[in-house]
Amino acid sequence: MSSTEPTTPPSQEPTAPAPADAVNPEQQVVDDLAQCQATLAELQAKNADLADQFLRAKADAENARRRAEDEIAKSRKFALEGFAESLLPVLDSLEAGLAAQQATLEQIQEGAQATLRQLTSALERNKVVAVNPQAGDKFDPHSHQAISMVPSEQDANTVVSVLQKGYTMAERVLRPALVTVSAPK
Repeated sequence: MSSTEPTTPPSQEPTAPAPADAVNPEQQVVDDLAQCQATLAELQAKNADLADQFLRAKADAENARRRAEDEIAKSRKFALEGFAESLLPVLDSLEAGLAAQQATLEQIQEGAQATLRQLTSALERNKVVAVNPQAGDKFDPHSHQAISMVPSEQDANTVVSVLQKGYTMAERVLRPALVTVSAPK
């Protein structure tokens, strides 16, 4: 051996080059970090998009609630508008009848009957219907109010006479009919 050649100690053998598919640990950390950063950026973008969608949905819901409240307020405010409009011709007829100076009894009666027809028509257009049971009809406590029980040849708990008509509006009792009812025998 010559003194110019380096000697390798027997315990150290020359290292073989790393295989091509082996990964440098530092490079692996850098790649993992880059992948995590890309995933983080993607998740942040999705989060921002979802936050935007949430805010828009919340605003839409708030606008819908506000519009519904406005509609309810308008409905309450103008609920009787149609009913009042249908009664205005009746008011006009009553005023015209009272303004007549030289009307005969026949004319006054004719005017009153015409006004009553107008009023009945206006009530019917607004679903206000008279409850006027006939003698012998079965007593209905939901739409009749018994004032008294009288002895009668009719079956028990039937209407004998009507003292005052009742009225319903859209199948809801506004005022029950006042009736006398036959007493049990």
